[in-house]
Parts: sequence; C-alpha cells; structure tokens
Amino acid sequence: MRTYIFTVAQLTKLLTRRYFRSRLAIFFSIIFPLIFLFVFGGLFGGNNNASFKVAVINHSDSQFSKTFNDKLSEIKTLNVQKDIKTVDEGKQKMNRSEIDSIIELPQNFGASNAQGIPAGQAVVYYDENNLQAGQTVASVLNSILGGINAQLIRVQPPLTAVSKSTNDKGLSSFDYVFSGLLGFSILGLGVFGPVNMLPAEKKTGALTRLRVTPLKPSQFIIAYMLSSLATGALSIACMFAVAITVFHFEAVGSYLTFTIFALISAITIFGIGVGVGGWAKDERQAAPLSNIVAFPMMFLSGVFFPRFLMPEWLQNISGFLPLTPAIDGMRYILTEGKTLMDLGPQLAILGVWILVVYTIAFRVFRWE
Repeated sequence: MRTYIFTVAQLTKLLTRRYFRSRLAIFFSIIFPLIFLFVFGGLFGGNNNASFKVAVINHSDSQFSKTFNDKLSEIKTLNVQKDIKTVDEGKQKMNRSEIDSIIELPQNFGASNAQGIPAGQAVVYYDENNLQAGQTVASVLNSILGGINAQLIRVQPPLTAVSKSTNDKGLSSFDYVFSGLLGFSILGLGVFGPVNMLPAEKKTGALTRLRVTPLKPSQFIIAYMLSSLATGALSIACMFAVAITVFHFEAVGSYLTFTIFALISAITIFGIGVGVGGWAKDERQAAPLSNIVAFPMMFLSGVFFPRFLMPEWLQNISGFLPLTPAIDGMRYILTEGKTLMDLGPQLAILGVWILVVYTIAFRVFRWE
C-alpha cells in the first residue's frame, strides 16, 4: 500500500510540473475562464438596475416644465439623451434602437390652471417592438408626477400601499452567473482537459512506454486527477480574486465549506474526463464522445440560465446529471450560507457518480 501511495504521489508531482510548463494548458485552464468571467460579469455584474435611454422634448416655456425637465435628468432609471432636440429626430433614433423612448412635454405643460396649480399631460412615445421599455418609462413618469401631485394637492388617498424589506439578500444576476461559471470552469478542466491530453499522449507513445512499467491504470488515473485538482484550485482562486476585487462579489457561506464541496465536485467531473480520454484511442473517438457528455451538462445543469425555466420533466432528469448538484451546491453555499449538512442530496448524487465513473474509468482505460 505504501508503494502504491508513493508511486501516485511521485507521478502527481511529475504531471503537475509538466502541466505548468505548457503555456497553452495554462491559457485554457486559467486565462480562458477569466475571459468568460469578465464577459459575463460585465453583462450581469455591477449595478443591476435597469436604465432606459430617453429623449426629453420640452415645448413648454413654464418654469415648472424647466424644473421638471431637470428633475428627469437626475432619475437613475432614465438616461436622458441631451443631443436630441425634436420628436422627429427622436423617432428616427428610436426606430434604429438607439434610444428606448421619447418624453414630450407639450406647450401648455406646467401652466397654471384655474386653481393656480401647474397642470398638463406629458406624452410618452415608444416603439411597438420595445413595448416593455415604453410601459416602464410611462410608469416611472407617472410615479414622479404622482409624488408631485401629492405635494400640490395635499390630499391623503383612502387606499395606499407600502413596501417593506424582508432583510434578506436575494440572488443577484452576477451571483447566479458566477456560480455557473465556476461549474463551467470545472467542466472544462475535468472533461475537455483529459479528453484532449490523453489521446495525444497515446499518439506520441508516452503512455505506451508507461505500460511496460509496474504502474497500474488506477495509479495513473488517481495521479492525473490529483494533478488536475491542483490546476483547478488555482483557476477557481483566480476567478474568486477577480469576482471580489472587480465585481465586488460577497460570499454568504464559509469558504472552507465551499472548498470541500468544490473538491468533491471536481473529483466527480475529472473522473468522467479521465474515463472518456482513457478509453479513446485517438482524438477522433474522444472529441464526439466528450461533446455528447459535456454539452447536455453545460445546457441542462444551470450553467448559464436557471433550471426552473425548463419544463418540470426536464428539471427532474437534469437534476441527476453530475454537474447539476455541483453547481447547485456551490450556489447554495455562496449565496445562502448552506453547510455540508444541508447539502445531503447533492453530496449523495455526487457520491454515487464518483463510484460509477471511477469504476468505469479503471476498467476501460487503455495505454494505447
């Protein structure tokens, strides 16, 4: 047993050193996931409040309309475009989707009525292809005017609604995407890495030379898995560093809990990649089989969009894919503060997959 463990340890060191000598391997395992993180972080990170580009055309000379126009520029939801001076110009830009809506203040807007109170009706123009934006801008405008009306008339309406915070931190868009990208990184390292490397090693004869040694397939597979874990840990650490420093990500749960769970998840996924790559004789066998294995997990396990958007029957099936409990568990830890005791179902599914994939990998591995 000592000889077995010693051989695995020495081979792990050798494979790890060889890995870090390859610039291409470092790019695809560390730099490539970071590129995805910057792309999706730029789309979903930062300020998640919607902002609509609008043109404000003021035809009124009243002091109220001028004050109201200035107030619209201070609303964060409305990104007022100052360079549009006419409604026709605004319609042209709206037809080209350069702006979302037009707010027109007529000539009599803000003029005093018989009671000496400013009155008038603003007009919101929108495109039929962007109905939601027009309705949202109109809703924002009615909310602003409703507050002004309450100050001018000072009549307390009999029926009102009030909002109260639940004091719970909800799942933001970036929180969801970050957990999915962590799963995507593990999937890429665990499946595509071995599938690309092992057939290439067979082609060059490197694995064939190992066959004449006392090295067992299980020792090589375990050593390769441990070497890949070191690489995966570095990749995930870099992603966390970027998420925290650039996108201000805050984990709710324990980093120790996350590390343990992520290691279990990575061991599961790496077993799949080693099994496929160890069985395939060359790249022509490995490539289509890896795509058949990886792409269903990529699109059905909640990497880029929530699983609850799927039909219920598909949710039930995708829940048993190995990447699904991995992503769900990491998301529960990072965003809800779950512990390992809370993740019993996810750990059970991963445990079954570990037994299955490594049993198959040990049996189907071929040195050439």
